[in-house]
Amino acid sequence: MAVSGFEGFEKRLELRFSGAPGKKGLRRLDFSKLEKVLHAVQCTVVSAVGNTHFDSYVLSESSLFVYPTKIIIKTCGTTQLLKSVRPLVDHASTLGLTIRGCRYTRGTFIFPAAQPYPHSTFKHEVLYLEETLPKTLSIKKAAVMTSKSLHKWHVFTACGYAADNYKDDGLFTLEICMTDLDRLLASNFFRRFNDARTGDLAGTEMTDVAGIRSVNRNALVCDYAFDPCGYSMNGIDGSRYSTVHVTPEDGFSYASFESVYGSREEFVEALQKVVKVFRPGEMSVSTTGREEAWRGVAKALEPLGLRVRSRAADEFPDAGTVVFQTFTTRRK
Repeated sequence: MAVSGFEGFEKRLELRFSGAPGKKGLRRLDFSKLEKVLHAVQCTVVSAVGNTHFDSYVLSESSLFVYPTKIIIKTCGTTQLLKSVRPLVDHASTLGLTIRGCRYTRGTFIFPAAQPYPHSTFKHEVLYLEETLPKTLSIKKAAVMTSKSLHKWHVFTACGYAADNYKDDGLFTLEICMTDLDRLLASNFFRRFNDARTGDLAGTEMTDVAGIRSVNRNALVCDYAFDPCGYSMNGIDGSRYSTVHVTPEDGFSYASFESVYGSREEFVEALQKVVKVFRPGEMSVSTTGREEAWRGVAKALEPLGLRVRSRAADEFPDAGTVVFQTFTTRRK
């Protein structure tokens, strides 16, 4: 818990590996080992689901996705996410896998003074990553993408060789961060007084009432409601994941959405649905991978009362093009 409220903005880490993992790869890791890593980060698993492509875990502080050769973990609050890097790399090596890429991203914390080292500053985070990652990941870049608002996008990527660098596979990652949520819509993520239901049952109700299930009706949803408020959801749709996290308290309300898309049409439709669920006063949209993925975002959000405030783009090894856009309601 932060000094003045809960820190909703997540830290996101993606590690990619290579080797001869067989069909399961990283999914062969004992759950007890994953639990130990998460305890070091200061979070736990509250719900889980999987399919033939990957395993999905809803955490007490966000999400974890484990693919045969890739791990994505994002945590909010005052968790120490980067403490997971070294043990995850070591565990992967016991399976014959070698790290070949790393990507770390986050927004601007609402309560930065509450963050422990190495998350106290982006400079500390970068130094920690450079000291922790194997020396073989020698191609690195760190940058803070600025905007006309106070919100900034922090990006660090690393890979080993030019051959490991980003290749356009037709997919791109979408990360949305929303603040100043509509109060009425945010109230959907508070538990009932003396609610005796499990977090899973209460979470399912929140998913339906808020309209989150409509964002991707093909996804198998694993959701969880926290007590007295707060919500997390992981969706799995074939090999693609999606995730939503909500901190609904007035004064520091926050919600995030992340997923992977292959077409701009599908991405824009999901973007509009997410905005309708939360009606944020301010938001940022970050796309990673395909250079043209950002096009059409501003036009899609205009009918919903959001106008673009700023846009920044940069190239990163092992990530491709990152485009960071910020939006605000016309009333601001």
